[in-house]
Amino acid sequence: MLLIQKAHLIDPASRTDGIRDILIEGEKIIKIAEHIAPGEAAGWGPETAGEGKDASALTILNAEGLTAIPGLVDAHVHFRDPGFTWKEDIDSGARAAAAGGVTTVVLMANTKPCVDNADTLRYVLEKGEKTPIHVETCANVTLGMKGKELVDMRALHAAGAAGFTDDGIPLLSEETARAAMEAAAAEGVPISFHEENPAFIRNNGINAGKASAHFGIGGSDRKAEIDMVERDVRLAQETGACVVIQHISTKEAVGLVRQAKRKGADVHAEAAPHHFTLTEEAAIQYGTLAKMNPPLREEADRQAIIDGLADGTIDMIATDHAPHSAEEKAKPVTEAPSGIIGLETSLALGILELVDTGRLTLMQLIERMSLAPARLYRLDAGYVAEGGPADLVLFDPAEEWTPARFYSRSQNSPFLGKTLKGKIHATLCRGRVVYPFDGQKAD
Repeated sequence: MLLIQKAHLIDPASRTDGIRDILIEGEKIIKIAEHIAPGEAAGWGPETAGEGKDASALTILNAEGLTAIPGLVDAHVHFRDPGFTWKEDIDSGARAAAAGGVTTVVLMANTKPCVDNADTLRYVLEKGEKTPIHVETCANVTLGMKGKELVDMRALHAAGAAGFTDDGIPLLSEETARAAMEAAAAEGVPISFHEENPAFIRNNGINAGKASAHFGIGGSDRKAEIDMVERDVRLAQETGACVVIQHISTKEAVGLVRQAKRKGADVHAEAAPHHFTLTEEAAIQYGTLAKMNPPLREEADRQAIIDGLADGTIDMIATDHAPHSAEEKAKPVTEAPSGIIGLETSLALGILELVDTGRLTLMQLIERMSLAPARLYRLDAGYVAEGGPADLVLFDPAEEWTPARFYSRSQNSPFLGKTLKGKIHATLCRGRVVYPFDGQKAD
């Protein structure tokens, strides 16, 4: 048994915001109260001493000065396994997640082979079960991610797929997109879309504007996202599907999602920390380390994303954790792959850019990083309650820290070596401390 004492509990599900003791037995929380005496917690006291009760069975963790929140749920993560494990694998990715306070991940399906079949799905889920965190995965929308023939969604959902996406590749055919939404709606699961129309892109990963002019390339026009979001929010309303707009990057797309929600469409949106933190100026400063799809845009877009997070238009924060090797990122800007890692910095960036600026409360931030994605994917996660999962993060929102190296196998992040805020002291999953790692350092 584990007794966490004097933690400042922030729980968006119950709206709890105060000092609490939390008692854990096995994988569950069994009691939350303003004070739990160690004798009461251990089930032994003066009246029961000597009756076979073992005081040593209780571990006490003093969390005075720390904030306790539900384990974070990241619904957009790439672990590159199978096929690209020199960038990341399920084991190293789970380690990075735990270091970032993330106890549940939903993986993307653009692996090699991709997750368009039950065998690959089973491989990912079985390997994920051996990690210290909860690993869920989406399956693909189309066979081979070719945008033509739909996968067998019913069979893949029955085999454990949390949702469906061809993330990394846009679904260009409206007919296929409609059919996919109808199939996902029949299964009652989310279907997520990578919204970039290549007709408006020359050299992706860099915004068409100041950044593309700096590099002397065409870049990715904002119309690439707007065009496809416009189509997909309309199809969502027509089909009744639960549609997720992935890694939203433009003010116009935020407005389209807001309008669709007002019309009653079951539309949701993700915001990546890099999109509410950085602009295309970072691409100029950091080069390929700040190259991603969709690209970093303008300040007005960044502010619109923050507005969307504040008013609930954007439901959740998801990192799009995208590991790449140093050798790949060292290539010229037109050749280097897009993407940055994000699992270990997402909470800190949320505190710096959203909470400390007064745009979101800490309660709102945690809701968008835990409860909202858990509810969308119908996961038993994202809340702290008696009888609930013992997935918790203990951190100091005010404590500064500087990452010298990440636990991810890849290090492709412009935030490496930067002073951040919100230091994680412990991550618990299934009632066990899964971070820190017995004093080990990132290697």
